[in-house]
Amino acid sequence: MALSTPSVTTLALVVVFAFIIHRWRTTSTSGPTANPDFESKLTEAARRLSKELAVALPDSVILPHDTVAFSDSMNFYWAQQECEAVPACVVRPRDVQELSTAVAILKREFDARKSQRKEGKESEGAEGLFAIRSGGRNHIVGAASIVGGVLIDLSLFNKITLSEDGSSVAIGPGTRWKDVYESLERNGLTVLGSRNSTVGVGGYTLGGGISFFSAQFGLTCANMSSYEVVLASGSVVTASASTNPNLWRALKGGSNNFGIVTQFTARTLPSTKIWSGFLYMPSSQAPKVLRAYQEYMARTDSSDPKYDVHAAGPMACFTYLHKLGIQAIAVHMAHTNPPKDEKKWPTSWETTSFKNLWRFWSTCKIRTIPGASEELNATNPPGRRQTFGTTTVKNDLATLEAIHAVYCDAIPEIRRMNIKNMSWTLVLQPLVTTWARKGDPTPLGLDEGPEEPLIIVSLTVNWALGKDDEAVQALTQRAIEKIEGYAAARGTGHRFRFLNYCGPWQKPFESYGEGNLEFLRGVSRKCDPDGLFQKGCVGGFKLGLRDCEA
Repeated sequence: MALSTPSVTTLALVVVFAFIIHRWRTTSTSGPTANPDFESKLTEAARRLSKELAVALPDSVILPHDTVAFSDSMNFYWAQQECEAVPACVVRPRDVQELSTAVAILKREFDARKSQRKEGKESEGAEGLFAIRSGGRNHIVGAASIVGGVLIDLSLFNKITLSEDGSSVAIGPGTRWKDVYESLERNGLTVLGSRNSTVGVGGYTLGGGISFFSAQFGLTCANMSSYEVVLASGSVVTASASTNPNLWRALKGGSNNFGIVTQFTARTLPSTKIWSGFLYMPSSQAPKVLRAYQEYMARTDSSDPKYDVHAAGPMACFTYLHKLGIQAIAVHMAHTNPPKDEKKWPTSWETTSFKNLWRFWSTCKIRTIPGASEELNATNPPGRRQTFGTTTVKNDLATLEAIHAVYCDAIPEIRRMNIKNMSWTLVLQPLVTTWARKGDPTPLGLDEGPEEPLIIVSLTVNWALGKDDEAVQALTQRAIEKIEGYAAARGTGHRFRFLNYCGPWQKPFESYGEGNLEFLRGVSRKCDPDGLFQKGCVGGFKLGLRDCEA
């Protein structure tokens, strides 16, 4: 018997209300407070280095005994487990000169420890000396945090400076995309940036970055005209197509392996309202969603007359909420050239099978870019333990069905493990190789091989308690490896791993291809010959260099 309209409305309100209550109850509002005894437990070398930094930068170093400021700094992270990695000190430079001073001090300490180790003297080793944090959005412990070392906090690098002619904008790495969008919108402009408002500029951009405009202009990293970078020596350089061009290219997906970026200069484009939102539906719609997804992806070939570069997405999200014991599906779509009639769908979405999917709620409407990014941000708030894992597959219905089966097969195991407040989400989103060939050259390797639609598969998992960390990480890794095994056997796997979604066990740079990996290693050897950012910096994925052992 079909549900009547009032029944559908009631069901929608019940599910949405339950989801909101679930989020509200399971979101942590505070992280750990500074432990007064922590400073006394630091090693002598850590205390000495902290003191040296504090003397050189007296107004820009936070020590553990400054409990309020120190705790505030620890609560800055998105993932709860990152809050629990407590550094010896936090260096919060106010400008590039102060950052240069801090890096020079760290380099001297790094060299001294390497020398002591080579001489056979007792040393703490040069590995794990410092970490770098811009937006603090990464889920991997140590990506932007460190235990007992130096944390370089780039939150004060948050300026947004529009060029005189409005063709570009200089953005600090500590800025969040919400602030960038709102600042530029006042001038009728926007940029390619995160679809999530609170993501930081730094890590997102250095990892690649998919935006609402990627189908038109390529990845975010391919639309950065220049970078200001502090190298391991402490020197400050510009990287652009004409100045340090290899470094410029390496930064387009090479993460923090070459230096600390203090400014990104992005090309602007006219601001526009976009059509975007979620379609919410029951899990019983999964077969139809997967088929609609495969059919849509088959149309993303630029030679297809139905291909529309203004269409962004779709992102298909399949979620199991353990606390409530329910599954649901949310499909996000966007269009950067919205229809004049606000009640209509854009033609390119109107003609897809998504239009006909049974749903109990839709949030699709015309809105500003800041508004669209705020909606996506609300789906995964801070304060919970997080992990990701990812792979990439070709557009094949049987493969998508197998991926969904792996996601479903994990649910009984989650129930048996009874992990408190766990949310288990499978996300499918497009990565069309024609996008990756737009904009500036990158080392991602997506410009090699045939033009074909690819699908980024990711698992986004969050939960409440630290005691479950190992079990959740293992479950996520097993699921990704099962997906990769099936795709490899069917011939629908792809080597690329999107760095921003990688789990801690994954090696994204190897997925760029051997030639691109060697290119990145060559840039690292030139910019950082002693390996400060390979061994001294704990955060981020590394290049696997063997000739700079610390």
